[in-house]
Amino acid sequence: MTEQVMAAIDGSQFSEGVCDGAAWASKALDAPLAFLHVVDNHPQTAEADLTGNIGLGAREHLLEELASLDERRAKIAQEYGRGLLKAATERAVEQGISDPASRQRNGTVVETLVELESDIRLLVIGKRGETAQQASEHLGSNLERVVRSMHRPILMVPGEFAVPQRVMIAFDGSKTTRKGVEMLASSPLFKGIACDVVMVGADTGDQRSQLEWALATLRDAGHDANGDIVAGEVEESLRTWQQEHGIDMIVMGAYGHTRIRHLLVGSTTTGVLRGANVPVLLLR
Repeated sequence: MTEQVMAAIDGSQFSEGVCDGAAWASKALDAPLAFLHVVDNHPQTAEADLTGNIGLGAREHLLEELASLDERRAKIAQEYGRGLLKAATERAVEQGISDPASRQRNGTVVETLVELESDIRLLVIGKRGETAQQASEHLGSNLERVVRSMHRPILMVPGEFAVPQRVMIAFDGSKTTRKGVEMLASSPLFKGIACDVVMVGADTGDQRSQLEWALATLRDAGHDANGDIVAGEVEESLRTWQQEHGIDMIVMGAYGHTRIRHLLVGSTTTGVLRGANVPVLLLR
């Protein structure tokens, strides 16, 4: 099966941005687009407690009522999801996507995405789900679990999506981030887009050599490429560069050999994703 750009949608405020980001990626990569909605029919444990210590007959009646309620709730959730998928596919068609697919599955988002991973070329997902609080500093737990579980590139959309004009890659010279630079250089996803390469740490000869390699790789591929080595705390340094240089998408590798390694294995990852006001492409 051809690998797809897959967009995980729900009823959250992020789903329109997810649709738009996925449509952009689908066209740029010339890859089919599929929308996914997962119905999580988790057991209603609190309602089960309503049986209490009442008589046997009444308890059996209540259990029947609860089972009926769960069945109706599941049907409503499925119908709701089908409506979301219909709206998403219509939005994609309006943006020039021919025949976008849609899938509805029962289960959890993380388990479903892991199961479908072999079909995915790029996963597009929102910053938070519909059940999360709307506070801007909150990061959806599903996103964190998906990032740790998946082995495909993930595009996190924090709100409305706009086609990027200038991207920044957090670079540390590691194998993963070198692959990220090569991907940026060659991918049709970033054709014609200016690229900044940012290293955080000491300005040593080795670091400078790594930076020059990255810039040369991007320039040889026709990109307007700039970058520098900056001192300071990783998360703050990346955010400052993004704000001061008009960066509208951040690209980072999942693992590295220096402090950037902690972006996806420690608190910095949560911090970067939580504070991001532009899409973040995470590479594995």
